[in-house]
Amino acid sequence: MNWLAQLLAVVALNVRTIRQRLGSSLVAIVGIAGVVVVFVAVLSIGEGFTAALRDAAAPDRVIVMRSGSDTEMTSGLGAASATIVSEAAGVRRAADGPLASPELFVIVDVPKRATGTDANVPLRGVTPRAFDVKDEVRIVDGRRFAAGTSEIIVGRAAHGQFAGLEVGSQVKWGQNRWTVVGIFEANGTVAESEIWCDARVLQPAYRRGNSFQSVYVRLESPAAFDRFKDALTTDPRLNVTVKRETEYYAEQSRVLRRLITQLGYMIAALMGIGAVFGAINTMYSAVAARTREIATLRALGFGRFAVLSSVMTESLLLSLMGGVAGGLLAWIVFDGYQTSTMNWQSFSQVAFAFAVTPALLVQGVAYAVMMGLIGGVFPALRAARLPIVTALREL
Repeated sequence: MNWLAQLLAVVALNVRTIRQRLGSSLVAIVGIAGVVVVFVAVLSIGEGFTAALRDAAAPDRVIVMRSGSDTEMTSGLGAASATIVSEAAGVRRAADGPLASPELFVIVDVPKRATGTDANVPLRGVTPRAFDVKDEVRIVDGRRFAAGTSEIIVGRAAHGQFAGLEVGSQVKWGQNRWTVVGIFEANGTVAESEIWCDARVLQPAYRRGNSFQSVYVRLESPAAFDRFKDALTTDPRLNVTVKRETEYYAEQSRVLRRLITQLGYMIAALMGIGAVFGAINTMYSAVAARTREIATLRALGFGRFAVLSSVMTESLLLSLMGGVAGGLLAWIVFDGYQTSTMNWQSFSQVAFAFAVTPALLVQGVAYAVMMGLIGGVFPALRAARLPIVTALREL
């Protein structure tokens, strides 16, 4: 019998007898599955947060802020500057004017539904043109706010995460008492974490005079970006920075994504050590239980490689089962789970959903296989080196 036939025969025998070692095998499967669940769940936070920001960006939309500003919080533009930006070359125009939206961004305290503690929630003052510039925003309950009034509309995610934002309720922020008149959606993007109102009403409520913090602009096409940017940065009346929305949101998500990714890998590594020891213990038990079987095979002419491979295959099979089970459990429990976290760039809450992506599931299964590979090596070597005479004495 050649080595390949020996290998297949021994592997088939191992697989058929796994049920005889069901208890110890389940320990290894559950241990590895637990590691994969945590690994995938933690990383899905970063994926969901990034998706909420990434999907908010349109390729032909740009944001204009004061030069040197990396967020709207640190920016400031006068009304005259906002008008110059709106009239620049490359701005898309509708029949009633350019698609440019000067906006004001402030932070208000709103209690979380889950904990009752106050959280920083963005209150964005916009003009009616904002609904054309950000055309993904649509009212799903109630109506838009009326211009010149203290009415607000609330993003769907903000409505789900924070208390006191039902249609018809009133809240007091700044110098005004605001009335919620509508709920809006924005394709699950970061805009749904915000509260919108009339910018002209928000300015005196927070003593901002006639200033804005940013201008969102819809370009004639993505290719018009350079022309638009050159027109603004060479205008001596302006001191602004111009960014594509895709670039702006990529910068917004970078810090938290890196932090969560590092945390996820660190937790997975620590838990993985325990899972590997569990796999090692399981496979040592399997080798001990099969000592006579292994000795008999060796006496019949089966080589060390076939014995070693059979133990490794069993270890990899158990880890694969644990990886698949853990991935499925993480997907069932966490995919789409709504939560919110602090965006450290804007110091405001961003509501988002965990995103268990196919790439994360592949990473989880690959990590499980790696744990099985490490956990099976030493028991496999022991089985392959087992002296035939010594083992046969146990018959």
